[in-house]
Amino acid sequence: MEAKYSTVETIDELNELIEKEDAVLVYFSHEKCNVCKVLKPTVAELLENNFPKVKMVYSDTVNSPEIAGQNSVFAVPTILVFMGGREYIRKSRNIGIIELSDAIERPYNMMFE
Repeated sequence: MEAKYSTVETIDELNELIEKEDAVLVYFSHEKCNVCKVLKPTVAELLENNFPKVKMVYSDTVNSPEIAGQNSVFAVPTILVFMGGREYIRKSRNIGIIELSDAIERPYNMMFE
């Protein structure tokens, strides 16, 4: 099963998405990060299976440095979760999938159930 996410390339595009969607997970990475390449599909699958109303987008910190700078992202991988237009979760570098799932679960349930 191919996980679904899109790429954001401008800060305006990201801000519009955060404003429009109830919940957005932004995955910050770049092509030279090997850990990121393994983690990204796992995060996408977690959302698809457990949190289907969270929209995942990918931001390449090398190709779109202004998005990373605007969101104070200085290391990869970094995951930001926005709910109701506000940053709710920030995880960086060593990201455990169970820890991420636990962090998303409570606000997700409050918002959608």
